[in-house]
Amino acid sequence: MKKILLAALAGLVLVSACKKDNDSVPTQQVSGTFSGSNEVPAITASGSGTFTGTYTPSTKSLSYTATFSGLTGAATASHLHFGDAKHSGPVTVSFTGVPAANSGTITGTATLTAQQADSLTAGRIYANIHTAANTGGELRANVRVK
Repeated sequence: MKKILLAALAGLVLVSACKKDNDSVPTQQVSGTFSGSNEVPAITASGSGTFTGTYTPSTKSLSYTATFSGLTGAATASHLHFGDAKHSGPVTVSFTGVPAANSGTITGTATLTAQQADSLTAGRIYANIHTAANTGGELRANVRVK
């Protein structure tokens, strides 16, 4: 009887240890600071801004707000990209409602795939704002989960 009880207890400990830590977290804060110096390669740009939001691991839902000002011209596009702080990568989430202005706010919600969610929590996602003068990106915010 002791052996069965011990085996059952060991099984419970093993199952508990294998559960993902972030599954029990209701929401996590995400943030980043937009600047030209975050671009890869870095560019000289006077614009700035912030990327903030919440990520819910259980539903893989990301709600975000991006604010920016001081662009060289109107924003032409804005996205989330795969890539760590030292590398650029492909677009993974395109933002809608990007104001065609040199300052503004973008808000939205995205349901992430498993790959996107893993990249976000590992610090391998960044937000980018593009302009006609800087088609590869004028402002970049390396997004971090807190």
